[in-house]
Amino acid sequence: LQLITKVRRNMRNKLMPMVNKLLLRKRVIIESINDPLKNIQQIEHTPHRSVVNAMVNVLAALVAYTHQPRKPSLNLSQHDLKLLTCAE
Repeated sequence: LQLITKVRRNMRNKLMPMVNKLLLRKRVIIESINDPLKNIQQIEHTPHRSVVNAMVNVLAALVAYTHQPRKPSLNLSQHDLKLLTCAE
């Protein structure tokens, strides 16, 4: 798990990969995707009795999200997509 954040004043100034810079610019859109998943589709931490029940809850929420008529998108250009695929 890697968090992509801006360089703060008290952090060491390290060179940030181009992919991270690209995703950092799109962070607002990425966060706007997480908000409906947590609020509308009710993905939240609930005390499930088994791992299977927890996964079914997440899967049901993701299926409900795919049926929404309007979904936010990143609108990446072809150059940005090439950068993302080359970085992996």
